[in-house]
Amino acid sequence: MEDEVQPVLQWLKDHSTQATLDGMARYAIPSDKAFGVAMRDIKALGKKLGHNHELALALWDTGWYEARLLASFVDDPALVTAAQMDRWCKDFDNWAICDTMCFNLFDRTPHRWAKVTQWSSKRNEFEKRTAFALLWSLTAHDRHADDAAFIRGLELIEREAGDERNFVKKAVNMALRAIGKRNRALNAAAVAVARRLADSEQDAARWVGKDALRELTKPNAGRF
Repeated sequence: MEDEVQPVLQWLKDHSTQATLDGMARYAIPSDKAFGVAMRDIKALGKKLGHNHELALALWDTGWYEARLLASFVDDPALVTAAQMDRWCKDFDNWAICDTMCFNLFDRTPHRWAKVTQWSSKRNEFEKRTAFALLWSLTAHDRHADDAAFIRGLELIEREAGDERNFVKKAVNMALRAIGKRNRALNAAAVAVARRLADSEQDAARWVGKDALRELTKPNAGRF
């Protein structure tokens, strides 16, 4: 597998720019083990490589930021295990790797809903963010999920909305807003949760509720 990994790392290095690397700091993304490759180039490489589970595992183990992003594009969701998801999630150290993994891989695995519940009670900031980033992505990508799954998601949102940590509360907020845009019934349920949160004594919960309420009660919010 080393023979496959090294050419990929070289490709990433060859397509890096100092400007991209310098720009990572502005978005709170660590750059100590990054090349500085634009996301569009990583996506293009992922499309070229196609699905390769073993390569994805090897890319992750390199520890390079862009190699890990690339792993989300080349891994095969059907082959991803629950243990792998837990292992990778524990390594997340920024919002970008968390969200990219959720929107490109985790939300297509057989374990997606179980992980939302499991990770929602994690103490680590980015593990917990992953629960709600995953819930957010499922509103867009899991077309066959019934409303009951998202109602359970709303319960998790209401339970955890008081978390003051920036990267958690923003994901909680986005998940709430996304659920409320899925259909009319879920809009009503999400608005009800947002109203309760807006009246909360907790600052973070109040912010989540008020911000979501503004979004979900706009005149065009009911266009499903």
